[in-house]
Amino acid sequence: MNRTEKATIVAGIRERLARLPNLYLTDFTGLRVKQMTDLRRRLRAAGLEYVVVKNTLAGRAFSEVALSGLEDRLAGPTGFVFAADPVTAAKIISDFQKEAEAFTVKAGLVEGRPITAQDVQKLARLPSRAELLGQLAGGLQAPLQGLLGAMNGLLYQWVGALEALRKQRAEAA
Repeated sequence: MNRTEKATIVAGIRERLARLPNLYLTDFTGLRVKQMTDLRRRLRAAGLEYVVVKNTLAGRAFSEVALSGLEDRLAGPTGFVFAADPVTAAKIISDFQKEAEAFTVKAGLVEGRPITAQDVQKLARLPSRAELLGQLAGGLQAPLQGLLGAMNGLLYQWVGALEALRKQRAEAA
């Protein structure tokens, strides 16, 4: 590779890090081409990117963007998963790791903070963003439904009281 090709690769990594702030480093040693294609397909379907570059070029890009904490993990074959949503990526990686024992997670970077492979597994167990938003909406909706039920009950009582008063006055007249 000549210098311009290397500079292009480093610029590509910098651009991906700016666009997709979450990063996972994986070791794909022992994967078959079919398995690697399946992984790339799953990641692409979720809007994630999987890239394999030389460790020295990745280290250069990390230093240019001032990322630290991952330099010691840049050894051996390394694949980079760039993600906007860290939980979705962690779920896909964790599911794939269960199917392909040869595939391992080295480390990660979530919102600029280095994490370990165990942290990636913890992230995979979290509910997705959509599920969390649904839980939040349900939590906000429950008190409102209770208030609506109480107000509706008061309205029915008030209507019942008016009806009883009307009957009482009709009988008295």
